[in-house]
Amino acid sequence: MAPPERIPVFLLSGFLGSGKSTLLNAFLTDPNVQDTAVVINEFGDVPVDHLLVRHGETQISQVSTGCLCCSDTTDIRKVLDDLRKAKLEGVTGRFSRVIVEMSGLGDPAPLVNALSKPTGADSQRPEDTSFVDFYLAGVVTLFDAVAGGMSIENHFEALKQIAFADRIVLTKTDLVTGVHDRLDAGQLAHELRELNLGAEIVDRQAVNFSSLFSPRPYSEIERGEDVAGWLALEAALALEAHHGARSEMTDVNRRHGAGISTFSIVHDKALSQKKFDEFLTLLRKSAGHRLLRVKGIVATEETPDEPLIVHAVQHTVSSPVRLSSWPDDDRRTRLVFITDGIDPAPVRDLFSVVINREPFSFRTFVKNAVNAARASFLRTFPCLTRLSRRP
Repeated sequence: MAPPERIPVFLLSGFLGSGKSTLLNAFLTDPNVQDTAVVINEFGDVPVDHLLVRHGETQISQVSTGCLCCSDTTDIRKVLDDLRKAKLEGVTGRFSRVIVEMSGLGDPAPLVNALSKPTGADSQRPEDTSFVDFYLAGVVTLFDAVAGGMSIENHFEALKQIAFADRIVLTKTDLVTGVHDRLDAGQLAHELRELNLGAEIVDRQAVNFSSLFSPRPYSEIERGEDVAGWLALEAALALEAHHGARSEMTDVNRRHGAGISTFSIVHDKALSQKKFDEFLTLLRKSAGHRLLRVKGIVATEETPDEPLIVHAVQHTVSSPVRLSSWPDDDRRTRLVFITDGIDPAPVRDLFSVVINREPFSFRTFVKNAVNAARASFLRTFPCLTRLSRRP
């Protein structure tokens, strides 16, 4: 068992749109939770995820420099060391646990390696002297009951997230409808145990937060041979990087697939909510499953002081949530897109065309029609006049 003075670190993973921020919000609003530091990792270049998590009494450290699993593995150590220093200097309150909310495309392997006790050449790094204040206490992975099967089938990261978990939380089970689509919890648990034999599997509707994020020693050995092999590969790659060798696996497109990309749209003026809904509908229908994720905060003309939080996962667009006020001083619309094989330019063009299009007005239509007829008559009238004057 880890000494009680060491701070447990939990990885919260789950593929894009599985409900990590929603679960984290529910956990942080528990009146018994006032001693948790949260690290939020984002895949995109425009940070929005931190706006989706309530601050409350909890200290939050935001990471917006890209996917942690594609960065040097010491990035997570530096973040934790910054938290430790902030606590010692009184910048933050005291905390007894840290939750790292991973990007939906995050690969747990490099983070699990980084959070393990450093050995060899890696132990000579300066941040390791303070890193002993922390230990990996669990990997909680969310599995989307609606789209999780497709995610595992099409994205290797989703499979690895399940394999590394010691707790698996089934989300969106209440959204599955229809006789053939209705989930049998036992059957689903059986299928997931084929990927991870030792993880505890619970339904989001009955989750016990105190148990989910309770300190426990995380055992890589219990996760199986595949996990051991992935960790050994990551250790070898990290050692190569330490000695200056560049591996293809260190490149984001190599780790997540050549087609996976992220881009953003930032708009200064408030939008018509009707036009924005139309934009999302057109984008979803045209992009299909290649639209992995859309998330962001939207300023609307109808209620400019109460922004909308929007989520979309492939074919599913969740009902937007209206906030009572802006969570920060930036009142611009900020949208982040994570896609597979989609060129950002047409998406931006579609947004511009739909948002900037003038609304239909019958009065304007009639006026334009009359003006067009008048212009046509004026062009024709001189010709008619000349013809009428012929003998």
